[in-house]
Amino acid sequence: MQRRRAIQWFIAMFLVFAIPAGIAATTMDRFELHLLMHPFHSAGWDSFFRWGTHLADGLVPTAVALLLLLYKDLRSFLMLGLAAGLSAIVTQLLKRGPFADEDRPFMFRESLGDLHWVLELDLHHHNSFPSGHATTAVSMCLALTILIGRPTWGAMLACLAVVLAYSRVYLSQHFTADIIAGGAIGLVVTLGVYHLLYKSRFSEKPWLDRRLWRVQNQ
Repeated sequence: MQRRRAIQWFIAMFLVFAIPAGIAATTMDRFELHLLMHPFHSAGWDSFFRWGTHLADGLVPTAVALLLLLYKDLRSFLMLGLAAGLSAIVTQLLKRGPFADEDRPFMFRESLGDLHWVLELDLHHHNSFPSGHATTAVSMCLALTILIGRPTWGAMLACLAVVLAYSRVYLSQHFTADIIAGGAIGLVVTLGVYHLLYKSRFSEKPWLDRRLWRVQNQ
C-alpha cells in the first residue's frame, strides 16, 4: 500500500508540472515558449543547472544500479537498471530514427533573439527530440520512489525529476516539448518495469529476492 501511494504521489506531482507544460508546448510557438521558460538567469543559476544536469547523465543511474546489485536484492537492481536502460533505448531509437532531423535551440539562435546562453557549456546542435536527460531523470527518480516506497519521497523525487528535466531547457539544450516527451517515456517504461517486477507472475520468481553475495556463495 505504501509503495502504491508513493507512486501515486510521484505521478501526481509530475503531472502538476507536465500537463501545463505539455499544453503550452502544443499550443504555443516553440520559440516563444522557450523564451517564456527563461524568466530568470544569473551566474549562480547557470552554475546550479550546469552542474546539476549531470545527475541525469546515464552514468548516475548506472552507478546507483551497481550499488543496488552489491548491497540490495536483484529485484532492486533490475528495477532501476531496466527502467533506466530500457527507457534510454526507446529515447535513443526515437532521437536517431524518426526524429533525427529535430535540431536543438542553438541552431535557432537568431530566432531566439536576446536569449541568455550558458556559453561555458558544450551546446549540442542536433537530435533534440526527445530529451535523454529528461527520460533518465524521470525513470531514475520513479524507480527510486518504488524502491523506497514512501509517499513523501515520491513527491520529493518527482520535484527533483522536474528540476533535472527543466535544467535542459534552462541550458537551452532542449525545447520544452523535448523534455515532456522524454519524461513521458521514462514514466511509462518505468511503470511497465514495475508491473513486471512487482505485479506480474514473473515477480513471483524467488531468485529476484536474493542478494548478490548469496548467489555467489551457492
